[in-house]
Amino acid sequence: MSIKYRFIPLVGALLIAILFSGCSSVAVEPRPSNTTCMQDAIRPMIDSGEYPGAISILYNNGWQETACLGYADVDKKIPMTLDAMFMQCSQTKGFCGVTIAILVEEGKISLDDPVSGYLPEFKDLKVAVKDASGKVTGSKPAQNVLTIRMVMNHTGGFGFEIPTKSRRGWPALSLRDTAREAASLPLQFEPGTAVKYSNTGIDIGAAIVEVVTGQSWDSFLKERVLDPLGMTDTTFNPTDEQLARSILMYNVNPGRKAAFREFHPSMPLPHNGPHIHPSAGAGLWTTAQDQLKFYKMLMNLGTGDNGVRILKAETVRNLLATSSRPAGLGHYSLGLTVDPRNGFFGHGGAWGTSCMVNPDKKQLNLWIVQLTGNLRELNAARYSAANQFFSIQLDNSAAEAYTGRME
Repeated sequence: MSIKYRFIPLVGALLIAILFSGCSSVAVEPRPSNTTCMQDAIRPMIDSGEYPGAISILYNNGWQETACLGYADVDKKIPMTLDAMFMQCSQTKGFCGVTIAILVEEGKISLDDPVSGYLPEFKDLKVAVKDASGKVTGSKPAQNVLTIRMVMNHTGGFGFEIPTKSRRGWPALSLRDTAREAASLPLQFEPGTAVKYSNTGIDIGAAIVEVVTGQSWDSFLKERVLDPLGMTDTTFNPTDEQLARSILMYNVNPGRKAAFREFHPSMPLPHNGPHIHPSAGAGLWTTAQDQLKFYKMLMNLGTGDNGVRILKAETVRNLLATSSRPAGLGHYSLGLTVDPRNGFFGHGGAWGTSCMVNPDKKQLNLWIVQLTGNLRELNAARYSAANQFFSIQLDNSAAEAYTGRME
């Protein structure tokens, strides 16, 4: 049986939402749903000490449940807040996808353009030759042309990471140097014939943006996406002040207390400074309130909640919310994963973050943690809570009756 929540006066609703969620924010929010689905599901797991904390934002056609649960720093008892910085890891790929989509929309590139037309080092690619056991025995010239579409949807034939970044982390090389190293290595398979999830391919896409625009990719991203949407806390090189309010990383396993870990080799210390190079496959820091602006833009088919249009609606539908992979090779678009079963698209990150949106239903499911280890129980609980929230029939009739009235 579905549940209906009647509209209550806005000021009171906001106060109730803040008390329930534990989040602190001065921004004007959508109408609070007054539900506590995520809090009810997750708080016992946090109270036990197995998990440090989490941020959840569930949005359904104007109604929003916001929950900041537990701690960003367990030892210091610093609570989760919407302005806490975190590393979104592979969610960075979607930001690269949007910059590629902007250039396609403007007619400056085509997804089926050869990569070598922009990066000449990819002109004479090799493909690894393997024996029956899978051991690489040599290489041969690639027969298929590597395209922008392929590097952006993980069918280009690249490994997960180039050797230098595997050793030294995501910020180790510039995008152009990453592309040069990738081009010097044999591909794992013929372009366009198989799938291999690859940070490298997305980095190559960002390097193409640099060639076409004459700007560094992070500058183009800031100018065309981050600044227009008001994403002031999203950066590859966070300041000391931003890092001071970051969510700490913990390793978790059911039945044990969460254990603090100082850093992960993919993002070695220090996290800022002149040695940091932007990486499009992973590497963008942000906050919940900033990330929400980006995914709301995708949910709104290219228009931010502030009214700024980043992309045309048809561009989002055709390039980002629809798989660009050949049949039989899964469902992925330009840096974003697509679920054809339910209309959601978005991305997750290595430390447990994720956000998926559905433009047709105007639904959003944002989740933020900074965790390594076994997340199965936690994820099962949050999926169940999200499903419960989206099954609730939130009644808009009372709110709509007062829309536009001045008396």
